[in-house]
This record gives sequence, C-alpha cells and structure tokens, in this order.
Amino acid sequence: MADPSAVAVIGLGAMGAPVVRHLLAGGVPVQVHDLDGAAVERAVALGARSVASLSDVGRGAALVAVFVPTDEDVRSVCLGGDGLLAGCAEGAVVLLCSSVRPQTCRAVAAAAPPGVAVLDGALTGGVRGAEAGEVNLLVGGDADVLAGIRPLLGPWTKAVHHLGPLGAGQVGKTANNLVHWAQISAITEALELARRGGVSVPVLRAALQDGPTDSRTLRELEQMRLTWHAKDLANTADLAEQVGMDIPVASTAREVMARTTVDDVARLLADGPLRACEGR
Repeated sequence: MADPSAVAVIGLGAMGAPVVRHLLAGGVPVQVHDLDGAAVERAVALGARSVASLSDVGRGAALVAVFVPTDEDVRSVCLGGDGLLAGCAEGAVVLLCSSVRPQTCRAVAAAAPPGVAVLDGALTGGVRGAEAGEVNLLVGGDADVLAGIRPLLGPWTKAVHHLGPLGAGQVGKTANNLVHWAQISAITEALELARRGGVSVPVLRAALQDGPTDSRTLRELEQMRLTWHAKDLANTADLAEQVGMDIPVASTAREVMARTTVDDVARLLADGPLRACEGR
C-alpha cells in the first residue's frame, strides 16, 4: 500500500526541482527519478531519496507527480512493462503535471492498474511560480481523488482548481497558454507601434500600467523566457480542430511568436526596434 505521506517526483527540471525543494521544506518525504544524475544528486543533497528504476518510483508513494516536457515523454515514462504504472502501489495517485494533450492523459489512465488513479494537473505560473512555491494547479479527474491528495499539494501551490473530468486541466492550460502568448504578441506589437509613432516605450509601458490594460504580462515582459510557444499553440490548434472552432487569434500569435526572441523584447523595452515587426 502507498504511504499517504510520501511523494515521488519524476523530472527534476525547471519545474520539478523547485517542487521537490518545497515538499522537503514542508516535511514531506520525497523520492525522485531523473535521467540527469546531477539533478538527482542535488535533490538527494536536500534530503530526497533517489530511485533508479521508473517501475520502482511509485512504490510506497501516495502521489507520483510527473514533470516531463512532452506527450511522448509522458507516455515513455508511464507506460510499458518497465514504466511508472507497472510498479505503482495500490492507492497511489499519478498526477500528470506536464502540458500535454487530453488524449495522452486518457491513455495513461486507461493503462493504470486497479487501485491506481490518474489526474492531470497542469501548472500555470511558470518557473518563477514554481521557484516561489506558488504554482496555480488546474486539475482534471476524480474530485474525491483530488481531495485525498490536497495536503500534498499545499507546499508547492498557491491555488488548486478542479476543472472537471480527466483532461480538463489540460484544456484549461491550453486556454491559459492562448491568453499568455496572445498577450505577449499584442503587447509587443502595440509597443512597437507606439515607438514608431514617436512615443518612448519605457514611458508608455509605465503609463499603461496605471490603466485598464495593465497585466502581469505587461509588467513582467522582460522576465518571459518565450519558450514552448510552438508546442503550446500547436496544442491549441489540435484542440480547436477537435471541437470545430476557428482560432484566428491563436493563429496570429503562432506566427508572431515564431519570429520573436528574448533579445527582440529586450531591445524593444530599451526603446529599440522589435525585429518581429520589421517590414510590417
């Protein structure tokens, strides 16, 4: 049977590693698995226990949180005779924290052995939210299962929202990502338009923060890493196709973000030209 006080974390990257740190600081026993030996060593130095085999990760842990980048990674980690699900203890909950398609979550749930539950728990708040222990968690799956693991989510989240059945968390994350990338596209274009019109970008940006267009994105634009937009907006297009919806805003954001870099944004915020808008 799973230990109701223990958490296993698979994937010790930019999101998983801070989660481990906050769990340990909260007195939660943690076991970890990652292909990066150095990342594992850092977690062990903080008090985590290393587990070498995926099929052994879920033994004895009430919650197994998966933080790997892609749908293919989630399937590789969870499925198969030597995957995570093969060794999960009865009563364990697998929480898929990656940004993946709902159908991937359903495929993992379909392969889960009796007594093992699967939830999708998409994260919003980014790396800075994870570092601060203030992740916003969008969850799909059984509400009673979620209620049972809520105490293990507290050390690393600021809010946990149950959005509906399995996959609903990923739908919510897709909506979140569309807003995120569309905001960045609109803000950078608007600032470039103002720059060409003769208004200082830093001055205008400060002015906009005192008006109704203020947003966290506007305030923290220079901190945005601009990673994963291609994957996020591809997932948006996939969902839109499934539900039969045109998504012109997402299509525009996909085009704009493909040619916008961190250096471009830094140059714009310093009152220089945004190359993504050159020739337009």
